[in-house]
Amino acid sequence: MTGAVAPPPERVDGDLLRIAFILVLGTFMATLDATIVSVGIDSLTKEFDASVADIQWVSTAYLLAVVGAVPASGWLADRFGGRRVWLTAVGVFLLGSLLCALAWSAAALIVFRVIQGLGGGLLPATGQALLARIAGRHRTGRVISVVAVVPLLSPVFGPLVGGALLGVASWPWLFLVNLPIGLVAAALARRYVPDVPPSPRRTAFDLRGAALLSPGLAVLVYGLTEVAHGRTLPAVVGVVAGLAMLAAFTVHGLRTAGTPLVDPRLFARPPFGAAALALLVLGASVFGTTFLLPLYFQTGRGLTPWEAGLLLAPQGLGAAAGSVLVNRTIDTVAPRTLVVTGIVLIVAGTVPFTRLGHAPPDAVIIAALAVRGIGMAMIGAPVMNIVYSRIEPEHLPRASGALNLLNTVGGSVGTAALAVVLQNRLSARPTDISSAFGDTFWWVLAFCLLAAAGATRLPRTRPKRA
Repeated sequence: MTGAVAPPPERVDGDLLRIAFILVLGTFMATLDATIVSVGIDSLTKEFDASVADIQWVSTAYLLAVVGAVPASGWLADRFGGRRVWLTAVGVFLLGSLLCALAWSAAALIVFRVIQGLGGGLLPATGQALLARIAGRHRTGRVISVVAVVPLLSPVFGPLVGGALLGVASWPWLFLVNLPIGLVAAALARRYVPDVPPSPRRTAFDLRGAALLSPGLAVLVYGLTEVAHGRTLPAVVGVVAGLAMLAAFTVHGLRTAGTPLVDPRLFARPPFGAAALALLVLGASVFGTTFLLPLYFQTGRGLTPWEAGLLLAPQGLGAAAGSVLVNRTIDTVAPRTLVVTGIVLIVAGTVPFTRLGHAPPDAVIIAALAVRGIGMAMIGAPVMNIVYSRIEPEHLPRASGALNLLNTVGGSVGTAALAVVLQNRLSARPTDISSAFGDTFWWVLAFCLLAAAGATRLPRTRPKRA
């Protein structure tokens, strides 16, 4: 008697792809805006007659608001329904974008960026959970492989878009560009995205957890940012207070009888813990490199923002190619095989940047970025598919919120940590900027090795199909 043959994966039809495209517009808009403003710092400094240290809070405030909003995404989707929360998040983001464009001072712009960040923080997590719920377990992998590439592309194309806008228009267009994208996405979502009902289990909002987790993360990121700026007292206070609040949240999450904002016990359940570590380090590697390379291209090589963005484009093209590869193999290849291969490619693509002191040619940099892009695309989608295909539908919003939180925290904390290392190396090598950047990339390699340790604990077999 022959063994039963597993049926092929369900085909991803046009309707589901249309829903995925609509929801991915929100993610694209939010993640793009996190980087598009970075090239406008100089313009904003001149417009508001502010110092670089003060205007940097335009980026930092948005990041802290995103970190603060993500943990609540799961409870909000459970309580009010995924589509309603997603549409509300789009509205808040667009309101914040409009207010930013109308800002009359640096202080007003920073406040309005907080509003924008609260909406932007909810969009990726809510959109992914909603899409996974609509697709069902057996089509999640192939759909997520398309959606997961967006956060990888946005940091690459953000400087390009920002540089192009500032070349033909004034600074408010860094924010006004979001309005047509968001309005189109909201209109299409109301027509084509199904209304997934709220969870029948009406759990109370975890007020104590919210008071510890989101502020704790924000304070920690703030403290690391202050370390990079060389301000010792606020840096120490921020890091110590942030870590203490996160430790208190962990204790609270383990002891509470209710449903915590993010359940720490999730990370002890295989394969969630290994998946979480891979996403945490992926965020640090992607956003950390996106922070380091444009800065190196502009300060170390004297390129314009537009030229720096063009030189980063191969990483986005590699991510797009990797997404196609993952889409074709995610249902047939073991998750660990894809993720470990992706990490190996990222390591291979990072090694040339540790040699920046030896001025590698542009061809080597372009090839290394393309290889990194392919590797990054081979991590996010398989990791999310592992979790989404093994978790009950009613738990998807909170699992999605936890995964997106880790990716966001990895990006923000990783970037802040690399900024500290870079500042230290620049102080040690004041006349050799390229070597200082090269030294910092050794830390990116260390992040990759940490991710590899977690990836070895991922499942060896592909997700089972019904």
